[in-house]
Parts: sequence; structure tokens; C-alpha cells
Amino acid sequence: MTSVQKDAAAAGVNVQTLLNEHPFSGFQWVIFALCFLIVLLDGFDTAAIGYIAPSLIGEWGVSKPALAPVLSAALFGLAAGALFSGPLADRLGRKTVLVGSVAVFAVSCLASGFSPDIWTLAMLRFVTGLGLGAAMPNAVTLMSEYCPDSRRATLTNAMFCGFPLGAAFGGFLAAWMIPHFGWRSVLILGGAAPLLLLVALIVLLPESVRHMVANNYPAERIRKVLARIAGDAVQGVQRFVMTESKPQPESRASSGMGVVLSREYRVGSIMLWIAYFMGLVIFYALMNWMPVLFKEAGLDPKTGTLVAALFPLGGVGAVLFGWLMDRFNANRIIAIGYALTAASIWWIGQTAGHLGWLVVAVFLAGTIMNTAQSSMPALAAAYYPTRGRATGVAWMLGIGRFGGIAGSFLVAELSARQLGFSEIFAVVAIPGVIAMAALIIKQYSSPEPQGGAAPAAPLH
Repeated sequence: MTSVQKDAAAAGVNVQTLLNEHPFSGFQWVIFALCFLIVLLDGFDTAAIGYIAPSLIGEWGVSKPALAPVLSAALFGLAAGALFSGPLADRLGRKTVLVGSVAVFAVSCLASGFSPDIWTLAMLRFVTGLGLGAAMPNAVTLMSEYCPDSRRATLTNAMFCGFPLGAAFGGFLAAWMIPHFGWRSVLILGGAAPLLLLVALIVLLPESVRHMVANNYPAERIRKVLARIAGDAVQGVQRFVMTESKPQPESRASSGMGVVLSREYRVGSIMLWIAYFMGLVIFYALMNWMPVLFKEAGLDPKTGTLVAALFPLGGVGAVLFGWLMDRFNANRIIAIGYALTAASIWWIGQTAGHLGWLVVAVFLAGTIMNTAQSSMPALAAAYYPTRGRATGVAWMLGIGRFGGIAGSFLVAELSARQLGFSEIFAVVAIPGVIAMAALIIKQYSSPEPQGGAAPAAPLH
């Protein structure tokens, strides 16, 4: 008799044990694909404004500092959407928030392609950001809650690779579409694609089974979902339970926010926020401004856009980091990634005038930086218990978005102060060192005992 069957005979089926003991099913791969596409479209849209920035400067005659609010508008929305969506998802469910958020960013992105002026575009980018900000953390949370423990970081990181791939794909498409169809076509495509995805989400995407158990959903509903993973193993089961390997707050906080800010998790939460904040300072500083900086360094706009598009493409390395995180200390793996990020960003600044070395430096920096950054949601999802997981992931992403805002304004300010190409990249490298330090602090403040998991606590 397997442990799943013993659970069923004694006290019902333990859903995480079931996920651990059954092969990763076709139904779970469907969930993976849908969450991957959500994050892919998120990455495409988030990076699109950076790729069209040179066209906006040319068509509307705005200066680089004047363009900063447009580049940052979506980021303010991203922050607000993430901060509000996490607590909502812990209360209402992951799927409900996901479907609503995808609808919001699809419609608003489509509308932004018809903007008559820069301020209308900025407003619509803000609304787009609200939807994008709510979608990403809940896609991460939902995916992580359908993974077996031994493969959670690997699968979650693989899913999150959709973000840098979407950003890179957007760059290659933009380089081709803008000369042929204009910058508006990029935004129209970014809105039309998620509208098609929305139908698939409504029909195919399930609610998180862990969320359903934690919130006492009817056993029939839970069984219907699990039957698509484990078949007859749950036939006739009338009760489902769950164990938490994460320490439970002594305060027994009822809200997701209460868990995140509890004494047991407070320091770790703040360190996650700082690390993700600093990572996005780097990401958005480079994604939004590299095409412009490369143009000023002497590259033609098309070549500059193509070279810049290599930066997010490197995020596919997150699969390797996920594998390492499932086997070794996840905090230290990502901290090393941020340390190498700082060095590689500095190197980009030393390659001005050497196209070959510039291509190598941008791709290497992108591989390391995006691998570390793309691994952060999996780290956060693994850090919190179920009743605070969506809030924990969402708040890390939400607070981090302010780093994206800071990054967008940082390069604008550095350019206004007449800093040179190499100096700008040297300054942008510093946040990588700070992110490394934050994760080291989190490692030594974690509520988990070193070398093992906390005792499992039953959750009915």
C-alpha cells in the first residue's frame, strides 16, 4: 500500500503526497503551458515600450527625460497590480484573479496601440500594468502549487522563462514590425494575443488544489481536479488534507499579509523585496535604455535593437538554476548569480566600439542576470506557507516593480548628468552587489533550520 492509499484509508488523501508520488501528468503540463504563455505575453508587453522608445522620440519629438514617465507608467501599474492581487488571490483563488488580470492587460494594451498622444499612452500603459502585475505572481503561485516537491523550483523556473523569452521575442518582432508597420503594431499584437489566450484560461485552467484544500472547497470539486492527475487513486475519496512543511506563524495570522509580515517571516520578506527590487533596477534600466544608449554609441537603430534583444533571451538559464535550487541551497545559488551579474554589466560598458565583444557581453550579462532574477519567484513561492504564498510572491514582485521605476529614471538622470557609456553601466552594476548581500542575510534569518525542513504541520 502506498503512502497515498494509507492516507486515504486513515484520514483522506494528502494532496501534496499525491502530487509527489504520481508522474507529472498531461493535465499538469497543460497548466504549465497556460502559465508559461501568460508570463510570455507579460514579458512581451513589459519590454515592448523599450523597443518602441526610439520611434516615439522620433514621431512625437520628445526628449529622453520626457519619455521616462511613459516608460515607467506600466511599472507603477505593475507594482499596484501585484500588491493588490496577492491578498485577493489568497482570499478568492488564483484562477479568478488570473482570468481577470489577463482580460485587463489585453484590452488596455490593444487600446494603447491607438493612442493619439504621449499622455494617453502613459495612462493606458498604467492600466496595462495593473493587469500584468496581477497576472505574473498568480501564474507563478498556481504553477508551484501543482508541482511535486522534488521538481518545484525546476518546473517553476522553466515556466517563468516565458518572461525573458517573451521580452526577447518582442525585440526581434519589433525590429521587423516597426519598419514595416510602425510602432503601434507592436502594442496591437501585444493586446490581441492575450485575448485569444483568455478563452483557453477560462476553459482549461483549474483552481489551485492546495488553495482549495486550505479554504475548505467541496471534496467533489477537489476530487474532479485531482482525478485528472492521479486517476483512480482519488476515486470515492470524501476528504482531502494537506501538510505544510513551512513554519506556521505563532500568531496564526489569518491573512496572507499577516503571514508575510509575521515575526517568523518578516526579515526574509524584506530581503526578498530588496533583492528583487535591485534586480529590476538593472533589468529595466537596460531594457528601456539599451537601444537608445547603443544608438548614441554609434550603432544604427536596427542593430541596436537586435543586440539589446539578446539581453532578455539569456533568461532561459533559469532552468539550470531551478535544477540547482532543487538540490542545493537556493539562496546561495541565486546570490552567486547576482554577484556575477554585477561583473558582467560592468563589462558591457567596456565594449563600446567593438560590436563583436558587445554582442558577447550583452548575451552573457543577460544570461546571468535574467537567470538569477527569473529564479526569485520560485524562491519566494518555496519560502511561504500556502495561506500566505500568493501574497508573498505578489508583494515581492510588487515592491520589486518600484526598482523597475527607479531603473528607468536612473539612466535618464545619468544621461542628463552627461555620464559616459562605460560610467552608466558601472553605476547600473552596483544593485547586483546589493541583491547578493540581501540574499545572504535572508539565508541566515530564514525560519527554516539549516540542513532540513521544518516539521510538517497538518492543514485540513
